Amino acid sequence: MKNSLLLKQVLPFIQWYALMLLITIGIDYLLHTFQMVWVGRYLGYVGTGLVLLSFVYSFRKRKRMDVGSPKKWLMFHEYMAWVGSVLLLVHAGIHFNAILPWLAVIMLLINVASGLVGKFLLKSSLSTLNATRQTLMDTGLEKEAVDKKLFFDSIMVDAMKKWRVVHLPIAYMFGFFSLLHIITVFMFGK
Repeated sequence: MKNSLLLKQVLPFIQWYALMLLITIGIDYLLHTFQMVWVGRYLGYVGTGLVLLSFVYSFRKRKRMDVGSPKKWLMFHEYMAWVGSVLLLVHAGIHFNAILPWLAVIMLLINVASGLVGKFLLKSSLSTLNATRQTLMDTGLEKEAVDKKLFFDSIMVDAMKKWRVVHLPIAYMFGFFSLLHIITVFMFGK
């Protein structure tokens, strides 16, 4: 269990997700402590801007622009989306007065989780699994014994391979609910 995928790959994923939530709670606490809750409304604009700005990566990935390397734009996408998500979560606060914003927040949380799966888990898990498999084969274990020993790790990696299929539709749903929320705010002024 010392070298398992759970400790090497899942733990950093959980730490980044938890850090996002803790920073959100900390900022929200400070805003309430200093009676600056009104700032949260404006953090929604900034957070939305950062999330939208993070999609420049998609243009680079699809070769609609030539500036910079895709790897650097991916890092830009990851960090801008993460910081934007923190600001959007602070903006959302803990208000139970409308369903539409909560649907957007739920999709945001799921979207960040699916993005972190791609960032932290998939690539490193696959390489770790392949390296472990090769090490076990080099010790003379037969293929069946190696497969049996790595059964749960293989299942975890296979499940993570499907993250791209999930990440994009979730991003679209998040965008859809966010857009509906923004439209209703302008229509009803709340």
